[in-house]
Amino acid sequence: MESNSTLFHSSSEDYLSHLAVERALSTHTVAAYRRDIKRFLEFLRESNTSTLTHEVMQQYLGWLRSLDKQSEPSIARNIVTIRNFSAFIAKERKLDDPIRTFSPPKIPKRLPKALSYQSVISLIDFCGRDSNAMALRDRALVELLYSTGSRISEILDLKVGDLDRSEDALFVRVTGKGSKTRVVPVGSFAASALDQYLVRLRPTLAKTRRVEEIFLNQRGGRLSRQSAWQIISEAAHELEIREDVSPHSLRHSFATHLLDGGADIRVVQELLGHSSVTTTQIYTLVTIDKLRESYSSAHPRAKSD
Repeated sequence: MESNSTLFHSSSEDYLSHLAVERALSTHTVAAYRRDIKRFLEFLRESNTSTLTHEVMQQYLGWLRSLDKQSEPSIARNIVTIRNFSAFIAKERKLDDPIRTFSPPKIPKRLPKALSYQSVISLIDFCGRDSNAMALRDRALVELLYSTGSRISEILDLKVGDLDRSEDALFVRVTGKGSKTRVVPVGSFAASALDQYLVRLRPTLAKTRRVEEIFLNQRGGRLSRQSAWQIISEAAHELEIREDVSPHSLRHSFATHLLDGGADIRVVQELLGHSSVTTTQIYTLVTIDKLRESYSSAHPRAKSD
C-alpha cells in the first residue's frame, strides 16, 4: 500500500470523525489520537517516506524515542494509534495493510497505586474543613469519587437528574467510555456530604446561571478537571501524604479496598464500568501483594532465620 504523507493527511479527519461519531470516543481521547497522527505526519515529512513498511515503523519508533519527554507508554500508544489508522485507511480504500502485524513495544504491567484507607479519610476530612468557603462542595466531590470509583470526568459530567433515590438509598447514573451508562450505589457518608452541598451551597453557586451539572465553580459554571485535580493535590500537599494522590488514585483505592474487603471481582468490574473482567483483574495483583506481605511478616514459618 502506497502510504505517503498525502494519503495519511487526506484521511486523518475522516478517521478522527470515525472515532468521535461511530466509536463515540471522548473529546479527550480523540485529541490524543489527533496529536499522535500529527506527530506521525511530521515524521513522514522529515524522512521523506512514501511507502509504509515494518522497517519504516521501526524507524518511526526510534524517532519517537529520540524526542524529549516521550515515555515508553506514550510511544507504545502512538504506535497503536498509527497501526489502527493504517487499518482504517486499508479498509476504507480496499487496500492491503502492510503494518497489520507490527507490534508496539511491550510495557511492563504497572500496578495501580491505591491510597491507604487512612489517607483517603484524611483527604475527605481536610477538604471538608470549616475554614474553606467551598468545603461542602470539595468534601462531596472527594466522598463521591471514593464512594463510586468513578473517573473524574464522569463525576464532573454528572447532572442533578442523574441522582436516583430509592427509599433510603442513593444511586448515580454514570456515563462512561463509549457513552455506556451504569448505575452505581452511593455510600451513606458520601450521600450525606452530597445532600449538604446540594442544599446549602449549590443553590448559591448556581443562582446567576442555569446549569445542570452537580459540581460547580465559584462563578456558577461546571467545575473543571484542573480545578478538581487542584483541590485534591493541594489537600494532599497540606497533609504531607507521601503517596501519589490524584482523582484517579481514588478510583484505584475504591477498587482495591473493595477487593480487600472480599467483594466479588465481577461486581467491582460492573461498578468500575470495565467492559472486560481482564481489566479489573489487575487490582487482584495488588491484593495478592498485600497477602504475600502479611504472610511473610506474620507466619512463623514464612522465612528462615
